[in-house]
Amino acid sequence: MSADIDFETPAVPGPAPDAVFDHHSDDANADPVAYYARFRESCPVGRSDAHGGFHYTTRYADVARIARDDETFSSARSDSGGPGVGIVIPKGPGLEQFPIELDPPRSTEYRQLINPLLTPEAVERLVPMIERHAARIVDDFIELGSCDFVRDLTNPLPAAVTLDWLGFPESDWARLAGPIHDIFAAPAGSERAARGAAGLAYMDQRIRELIAERRTTPGTDAISELVAGVRADGTPFGDDELVSVIGLLIAGGVDTTTSLTGSTLVHLARHPDQRRRLIESPDLLETATEEFLRAFAPSQSMARTVTQDVAVGGCPMRAGDRVLIPWVAANHDPAVFPEPEQVRLDRDTTRHLSFGIGSHRCAGAHLARAMFRAMMTQVLTRLPDYQVIEEGLVPYDTRGNQSGWDAVPAVFPPGSLASGTAVSGPRALTSPTPLRVTAVRAAAEGVLAVELALPEGGDLPAWRAGAHVEVRLPSGRLRQYSLCGDPADPGTWRIGVLREPDGRGGSVELHDLARPGATFAVRGPRNHFPLVDAPSYFFLAGGIGVTPILAAVREAAARGRPFTVVYGGRSRSTMAFTEELAAVAGDALTLLPQDEAGLPDLPRLLDGLAADTAVYTCGPAPMLAAVERECARLDLTDRLHLERFAAGDELETAFAAEANRPFEVRLARSGLSLTVPADRRLIEVLRDSVSGLSYDCEKGYCGACETRVLAGTPEHRDSILTEEERQAGRTMMICVGRCQGDRLVLDL
Repeated sequence: MSADIDFETPAVPGPAPDAVFDHHSDDANADPVAYYARFRESCPVGRSDAHGGFHYTTRYADVARIARDDETFSSARSDSGGPGVGIVIPKGPGLEQFPIELDPPRSTEYRQLINPLLTPEAVERLVPMIERHAARIVDDFIELGSCDFVRDLTNPLPAAVTLDWLGFPESDWARLAGPIHDIFAAPAGSERAARGAAGLAYMDQRIRELIAERRTTPGTDAISELVAGVRADGTPFGDDELVSVIGLLIAGGVDTTTSLTGSTLVHLARHPDQRRRLIESPDLLETATEEFLRAFAPSQSMARTVTQDVAVGGCPMRAGDRVLIPWVAANHDPAVFPEPEQVRLDRDTTRHLSFGIGSHRCAGAHLARAMFRAMMTQVLTRLPDYQVIEEGLVPYDTRGNQSGWDAVPAVFPPGSLASGTAVSGPRALTSPTPLRVTAVRAAAEGVLAVELALPEGGDLPAWRAGAHVEVRLPSGRLRQYSLCGDPADPGTWRIGVLREPDGRGGSVELHDLARPGATFAVRGPRNHFPLVDAPSYFFLAGGIGVTPILAAVREAAARGRPFTVVYGGRSRSTMAFTEELAAVAGDALTLLPQDEAGLPDLPRLLDGLAADTAVYTCGPAPMLAAVERECARLDLTDRLHLERFAAGDELETAFAAEANRPFEVRLARSGLSLTVPADRRLIEVLRDSVSGLSYDCEKGYCGACETRVLAGTPEHRDSILTEEERQAGRTMMICVGRCQGDRLVLDL
């Protein structure tokens, strides 16, 4: 990226009136989101005299571009701003942290060392261990009826998991958990901070001892793998380098997850309606995790040092200047996240910057999510009625760099110890998994029923009414479809797909490609729309919204509960699965083709429902909005259950599937050549042959998979690269990108 780029034009040039920016000030600590919003509106990029002087930014676009431009904005230590850790403002004492305090290419070899340990597949193998620790730790206090969530859960769990994974003996877990939290939560210069520093000295000693042990007696833990790692030239890493890497893995794995979980528990205590939604729809936690990360970023900000003169947002910056890049401000930029002050559990916010972006994006993102979900699942299932003692809450002394709670006391009805019963059957497909199309038939005019199975046969993960799967198409598009087949058939999933010629291309692509033998990458199932227990049900389906309703009606019938079903569509010929629905519902079904009966009379249908009837509806957005308004008028909102599917992310770059062409990709480091067929994505082919690939969102906007292109012309389908970077063609996002010609050479 050229140093003379002016990333954005400021809304109002010059300093904010009567304000000196200081992210550690009392005003900023009281409400960081509002603090950054004021500056974003008045002076989105500016200079502050606080802490020796630095530039600040407030907009997503500026933060993301600075974080990605290692050449102009350095993470390495320098004399600018004084000695110490260079990635925060003000600088502080501490050992150099590899690779986060290095710039490429120096940082690259360390990322290549740790990435294989933290891939989605590697973390998935850790999940049973994580869940075991979570259940054990909750067992320690569940019978007491009270706890401090930070002291008793959110600090010990990440510490136990991280240290167990690395290979520390159990005797070290508690001894190291406290000091790590102290470093983040204690005021600088305090006695507690000194205790934390002493604890880190012990950690340094123990890391060195374990490195020495693993060099002579390797094990199966992560430290053994790190010790066995070598550079590209075959030379091993030295002890000091490994101490720095392992220390950063511990610090990054422990307190950041502590912070996120504590903030989420406090939020859900204050918003019981959202807590209820997560309890009723446990699979919603996967999507909600990203929203919690956006709203409650543990790492609030980082810093860079300018290496050459540059202008950002009309604000000139000189070589040697310091610049703040606040993730919290980017995550609350209304230009990217509408109404950012609201926490929406089903919002797609995977492009948040809480894990950073660029070469220093958090390598442990997948592990952090797994630990967070394990803790939240334990609380929501075993302590669902917890109450936070508000007067006992203790926030971090400053939220300028890290944010979180130092104490979250809570009470709850005492519970019982975990049974230890293992979950039977295959787990959900957490990574995109190839499924083969086994059957395709017309379910109605413009609607296909598509059946999917594992290519080699076998059982798919079990599902219940309301479950959906995520299908990744060869073009790179991602779509969600409700399962509407028979849950009793363990080997087959069925989805219904409406062809929408005026849509964004996903349904047309799937219709064109769905044929027996075709394969699609699928994740799931996830369930945001489960059938809650109720004495009776009212089901309202509109158009293709019949797919989750069909499954729900089947389950209600199996429970022996009374129900009524109303199904509307443009015409009888466009209404899918009517025969199946009639076979289950019988006289309880009313069909309302619009060309015969007009629109459903919602006041008549909803008025007079029994006081304990649960209302379930899925269909076009206007219909859902009308149902919401009518239920609000009739005071039925607490009994209303809606299923919505987004049409796709607004940052999606649309490409026609027929534009895909096969190409060859050569991996420069290994010399391996691979063929990428037209119906597979580049990353899918690479995953089959390359261990330790770095990737996350697989939608082209998190930047985790950015890879150097050494030859060939990439076809960019991401929403990260600037036009200048696209034209240069030096890097690409391998999760969505392809090749404009016949061959690419990648730095892999």
